[in-house]
Amino acid sequence: MEIKLNAIKFKIDKKLEGFIHEKLEKLNVYYDNILVSDVMLKVENNNTLENKIAEVKISVKGNDLYAKKQSKTFEEAIDSATEALKKQLTRYKEKTKKM
Repeated sequence: MEIKLNAIKFKIDKKLEGFIHEKLEKLNVYYDNILVSDVMLKVENNNTLENKIAEVKISVKGNDLYAKKQSKTFEEAIDSATEALKKQLTRYKEKTKKM
């Protein structure tokens, strides 16, 4: 699986990059035909603590799955987004088996 990382107005450090790769690689357990994962990280300019946003789009054959989560840290946002994508991948896998 190819993983593309994009950060809006900041540079991703190696630790965060490693964390993202680790989490997204685990999604192959739920569906092994993931083609590309696009990750966009940005910081929202507001006065709340939960201003880190992670958007993850996964391309599988014939479809795209998407999750957007907001949290206090990028790690928490990525973790939440991958949990949502696990559910989507499981549903998608079941749907394709029935066809």
